[in-house]
Amino acid sequence: MAVQAEHKFKIRKEDTVEIIAGKDKGKRGRILKILRARDRVLVEGLNMVKKAMRRRNQQDRGGIADIEAPIHASNVMIVCKKCGPTRIGYKITEGPAGKKPVKTRVCRKCGEAL
Repeated sequence: MAVQAEHKFKIRKEDTVEIIAGKDKGKRGRILKILRARDRVLVEGLNMVKKAMRRRNQQDRGGIADIEAPIHASNVMIVCKKCGPTRIGYKITEGPAGKKPVKTRVCRKCGEAL
């Protein structure tokens, strides 16, 4: 069984993203968690599914709960504050006095830092 290499995500936790495919297309939310091994992200309040929850103790209520399900990373796009959904580019600038260069994420449309 071959081990699939994990690639680096350009989006990070707390980024605002827009869903570009699926049942919630066009909706925006904040990333809660990134599941690198499965190339998926958990977006706050989006891709909601029903889940049967077992009762844990006397006070706890069981039943059917709405929870966020992971969505594939290719189906979300980061949102720039100026120009909306965009792709991510990188700008490499000189680091402070002899330190290594700093890599900054930028909007591909307007060039502003994300």
